[in-house]
Amino acid sequence: MSVTSPPHFNFTFSIPRNPNQSFQFQSHFESSSSVIFKTSRTRRIQNQHPSCCFNLINPKLRSARAVVTRVGNSGDSGGTFDDVTSQKVSDEISDFEASRSPNSGDGYVGLFIRMLGLDNDPLDREQAVDALWKYSLGGKKCIDEIMKSRGSVFLTVNLLKSESSIACEAAAGLLRMISSVNIYRDLVAESGAIEEITSLLTRPSLTPEVKEQSLCMLSNLSVDERFRVQIANSDLLVLLIKFLDDEDMKVKEAAGGVLANLALSDTNHTIMVEAGVVLPLAKFIKPDTEASKIIRKEAQSALLELAKDDYYKILLIEEGLVVVPLVGAAAYKSFKPSLHSWPSLPDGSELNVKQPSKGPSRFGASELLLGLHVEDDKNAKLEEAKKNAIVGRTQQQFLARIGAIESEDESTNKMGDQKFTILPWVDGVARLVLILELEDEVAIAKAAEAIADASVSEHMRTSFKEAGAVKNLVRLIDYNSEPVRLGVIRALERLSVSNDVCQKIEAEGVLNPLIRTLKDSDASGSLSYMILNILGRILDPSKEMKSKFYDAPVNGSKKGWNEARTSNSNLTFSSQTVQEEDVSDSTFLSCLIELLKASPPVLQTKAASILEFLTAFESCREKIISLDIESALDSLFRHKFFNGKEDTETETEFQEIELQTLEIEEAGLAVSAASRLLTRLLDSEHFRKVINSSRLTDTLRKILTSKIPLQNKDWVAACLVKLSSLSGPTELGSENPINTEVMLYETIPRLIEQIKDSYSPEDRETAVLELNRIISEGVVDSTQAVAAQGGIFPLVKLIEEGNDRVVEAGLAILYNLSMDVENHPTIVAAGAVPTLRRIVLSERPQWVRALHLLRTLPT
Repeated sequence: MSVTSPPHFNFTFSIPRNPNQSFQFQSHFESSSSVIFKTSRTRRIQNQHPSCCFNLINPKLRSARAVVTRVGNSGDSGGTFDDVTSQKVSDEISDFEASRSPNSGDGYVGLFIRMLGLDNDPLDREQAVDALWKYSLGGKKCIDEIMKSRGSVFLTVNLLKSESSIACEAAAGLLRMISSVNIYRDLVAESGAIEEITSLLTRPSLTPEVKEQSLCMLSNLSVDERFRVQIANSDLLVLLIKFLDDEDMKVKEAAGGVLANLALSDTNHTIMVEAGVVLPLAKFIKPDTEASKIIRKEAQSALLELAKDDYYKILLIEEGLVVVPLVGAAAYKSFKPSLHSWPSLPDGSELNVKQPSKGPSRFGASELLLGLHVEDDKNAKLEEAKKNAIVGRTQQQFLARIGAIESEDESTNKMGDQKFTILPWVDGVARLVLILELEDEVAIAKAAEAIADASVSEHMRTSFKEAGAVKNLVRLIDYNSEPVRLGVIRALERLSVSNDVCQKIEAEGVLNPLIRTLKDSDASGSLSYMILNILGRILDPSKEMKSKFYDAPVNGSKKGWNEARTSNSNLTFSSQTVQEEDVSDSTFLSCLIELLKASPPVLQTKAASILEFLTAFESCREKIISLDIESALDSLFRHKFFNGKEDTETETEFQEIELQTLEIEEAGLAVSAASRLLTRLLDSEHFRKVINSSRLTDTLRKILTSKIPLQNKDWVAACLVKLSSLSGPTELGSENPINTEVMLYETIPRLIEQIKDSYSPEDRETAVLELNRIISEGVVDSTQAVAAQGGIFPLVKLIEEGNDRVVEAGLAILYNLSMDVENHPTIVAAGAVPTLRRIVLSERPQWVRALHLLRTLPT
């Protein structure tokens, strides 16, 4: 081994082995870097002392090699020394080293850096990088000494290509230490460390130590925004996810640390989710997965960053996790459970479990144990959701009693000004319900908002219901804090999407507080929209109609609607469950009518639906009529999209066209709901006497010819027919044009759509037979309506595939269409000629009609 001595010596020497000399470095060090570097192992380094860096060489490798010394003098050259000379030199070095300070070993750092050179023996380079790595564990001062020679980084990165695991581990470890200092991080990245680490980690077999050091170096680099983006957009992301399943826990922790850093950049979220990072990280938070505290914290940190996006938050919920706000341990001091109460179901009903002879414990330990083992009790025949609700509630209440509800072990993350953590759904649901029972306004508002965010699936909505969230939310509607009211109503609105939960909300007496809040709120605000959504689901006229007239099997079961509806609950959607005095308030009805007049179409739809339900009550119906409902309906029907003067030739931008289409769809829903309400009101003789039927008829006729979606025209047509029957022949003359307009603008388009889109041969046959009947009766402009709606192509296709009845009706329709020469090109383009020829040549029963049609067409 060729070594240049310090300036005090100008001769060569051999390096003696001194196995009895040992020194232990402290692996943790004070760093001026703002990055907190995490050492994952405490290493004991034998035969090392900063005053004699040569002893840092691996003794196993050193003993296997003969040491050859050369003259270090710039002008002389010489051969080897004998053993006596070597021993003398060694004694002199020992005496010299004994007289120097402990930090005098810094003078030998340059020797090892030169040993990293590419022209040196691989084993020498391996020993040198190993010595430098262990020397760097001494702290920032040692790292600064190494970095006096900037080429050391490039030479160390080159060693990552080595086939030796020792060299790769040492090189990665040294780069890990260097990158922990802010001022050197750029140099490490610019030297190609990320690319070489990527290549290294793709090797089929690596020791856990090499993986750990490599990943920890990436963790240090990923503190910088630029390097986070570079790592996320490389092959490293897939490798990091793969290492989450590694057998070594230290490797998992290191990979989780890198992913937690990558998630700090919002630009990385999409690529991380698409790479599949959510599922492997989520499993570390679940209680049934064995994991260390470190990897749990890293997984929580990464997932909390991803949860800033509402869509990615849904992915977490689908994996059984809930984002829970941290409200502070002080907020739970107001929680005062009954210390001697026997456990009950969250909805307040008694739990049918045999009680032990001893009374309940003072601090709730017996209740906790009962809650944890209730599912093992064969006598407690509970659904799975109820069992989970009991388990979660007892766990969270016990933690609250002993003051450990928010321990320091829970990872937190800030979303705006708030702190959050992630819990398994059983604990998360119970924690949120528990917060609703506190006295802290801010905490309650946060919990209500979190419940709303988590209620994205039927499973979660049912879980909140079983955990007792509904009764607490309904209780808080009249709270004197606006943020609390807003959060509570938003949570109820999201929960009410479920029919079962909606029944529970109604049973808790939600109508009165909601009506009071609606009367006091801004008519066009978001609060009114959410309240109308809840009321619209409770007071739903379509469900009322089903409960009265439909008793067929529900969802494949043998039970009918009424029987199935009451099998799980005694609640119904019938008007019998709603007290008339609760909804007959004149101020409330006036508020709904005002919404019907001058609010966005979405709110108009909700208001019209609720008013339709209320017309079932006689007192409500009379009040609605007296509040000038006709004026409100007329105002809605005169929307700008229903005036029949849309300019189809105006060139607009694509986004404006999309916006206009959305507005037309929303307006169509509103006018359909208003038409249903008007149809229902026409059953009242009082209403028929006070309205101007001619004005309403003219308005609805314009709507029928407008461009609103076809599915929204059905109730418009039904209302027109009912109005025309009430008007009589004196107003409309001997011929009723309304029936013709209904045929042209609702019936014929609906039949053609059925021929186009229906998958049932029976439905298509019914549609074509009905269409043929209408045309054969000579309805004015009926053939033009068929052609205008694009009915020729589906008719030709139906003739090719249908039975004899379909072919007969289809040929009759096509023949009538062929009477107009303008339809000939379209009939030919649809492929009618070859189809007709096949019918003629095969001498099917319809061949004569097909031949007549062929003679009409240009061939």
